[in-house]
Amino acid sequence: MLDDTKQALVQVRGLKMHFPIHAGLLQRRVGEVKAVDGVSFDVFEGETLGLVGESGCGKSTCGRAVLRLYEATAGSVTIDGVDISTLSPKDLRKTRPTMQMVFQDPQASLNPRMPVRDIIQEPLDEHTSLSTAEKREKVLELMDAVGLNRKFATRFPHAFSGGQRQRIGIARALALNPKFIVCDEPIAALDVSIQAQVVNLLEDLQQRLGLTYLFISHDLSMVRHIATRVAVMYLGRIVELAPREALYAKPLHPYTQALLSAVPEPDPDLAKSARVVLTGDVPSPSNPPKGCNFCTRCPQVMDICHEKDPEQQEVEPGRFVACHLFSQTTKTAGSTAEPRPQEHNQQGEKT
Repeated sequence: MLDDTKQALVQVRGLKMHFPIHAGLLQRRVGEVKAVDGVSFDVFEGETLGLVGESGCGKSTCGRAVLRLYEATAGSVTIDGVDISTLSPKDLRKTRPTMQMVFQDPQASLNPRMPVRDIIQEPLDEHTSLSTAEKREKVLELMDAVGLNRKFATRFPHAFSGGQRQRIGIARALALNPKFIVCDEPIAALDVSIQAQVVNLLEDLQQRLGLTYLFISHDLSMVRHIATRVAVMYLGRIVELAPREALYAKPLHPYTQALLSAVPEPDPDLAKSARVVLTGDVPSPSNPPKGCNFCTRCPQVMDICHEKDPEQQEVEPGRFVACHLFSQTTKTAGSTAEPRPQEHNQQGEKT
């Protein structure tokens, strides 16, 4: 999935994150939750890759597994030329300054017993040999960079608003001059009036510092604003990966079409006429359906969808889709390639 004209800072291949299920008196392993099930993508230097999908699809788990905050079940993650999935804990610690994370809930991710100055300084204490005076000056510079008043350095997190707390988390993530930052729904817990300020801050920092983001969100409108490319995730797998404008203008995968059709459009003249309504519930990640994960809800389901898992393929330059509708083998399979709409959903004709 590499683009020869760009250099991939992050390469994820076949990433799986399965959580065991234990039951019974002896707590034997009886199954597993496939939160992330074979995800592959690249993040190029200086870009923002948006990772979107409905709640519970595995977005946040994927972000944490990429940074090895979770020990992945399988797969590899290469960041800045180093395969971090095989590093020892000691060597992994040395690579931490390269990669950082901004968490979803700014209140839960900050130590309530530490003042802001110590929170931002903690990475410097752990990974640098700067003097106390140099650390203090660095903390004040970071507060300036994220728009926090230096006079607030001795205050505790409870004295700040949600947006200000998220700025503290961003300052902490920037302390070690990272190249790659995973933003795990950084605006989900903020008021709408504050969300744009935080996103604009992230964009400004990216331009000034040359940062690379994996931006995880369920807010498709905000992802369209900040992302360079967009990956759509469903039940632990990426179903479509494409440049932002191409994906929003012409989504190819049926799930992407349904997802984008649900985005409110304030201008009636621009509103989409065809609303794709998905019925039924998302299957359990501990017991996904046979074949394509989306086959139980897809309005364009075919017989082969219930039998074979579609492979991700490049259907246009830079556009990757995992769907039998775009499979060459499916197109030549005769009658099995005919779409068979679900009886309960007649609004999903292919456009």
